[in-house]
Amino acid sequence: MKAAAAQELSATVVSTAAGRTMSMKVYMKPDKYRSDDESTGTSTIVRKDLNKVWTIIKPQSVFMEMQGVTEEQSKAADLEVKGEVSRKAVGSETIGGHPSTKYEVTAKVGNETVTTHMWWATDINFPVKTAAVDGSWSMEYRDINIGKQPDSLFEVPEGYTKMSIPGMPGRHAEGKIPKM
Repeated sequence: MKAAAAQELSATVVSTAAGRTMSMKVYMKPDKYRSDDESTGTSTIVRKDLNKVWTIIKPQSVFMEMQGVTEEQSKAADLEVKGEVSRKAVGSETIGGHPSTKYEVTAKVGNETVTTHMWWATDINFPVKTAAVDGSWSMEYRDINIGKQPDSLFEVPEGYTKMSIPGMPGRHAEGKIPKM
């Protein structure tokens, strides 16, 4: 099951694991994904269309650029369950005001088989929550706003300086913002 094609949205993602809760603002467009962590002042922009990832560090007005999008970053942008082998409806619930079908999803991850619960909102065709079957972790999309997202959210802000980390491939100390 895939999210609606070409769906654009913003939301707050609340993740809980090992007794800790973390919250981030996320923005999505086809082949583009941005997450803002206000607690650290950083943003990550995944540009599958350019095969690049930018990490923006707001307090210092700098950014790092990495060529290539990892599978984990791609998964965040795709909203698909990689390696899915089965999906079974196990109930219905309302999550964040959205009527949802609860699924038990089994996926092959390397040599392991992993089973999770996923709540798929039927009104917006979107996975609003995913959780471990044993309750050890969860990730929920809240305050979902479906609609066009500004292209500027998926660009490095004007005036930021490109920095590099010596020995890290794909990062350069040119001090220029990529033009698009």
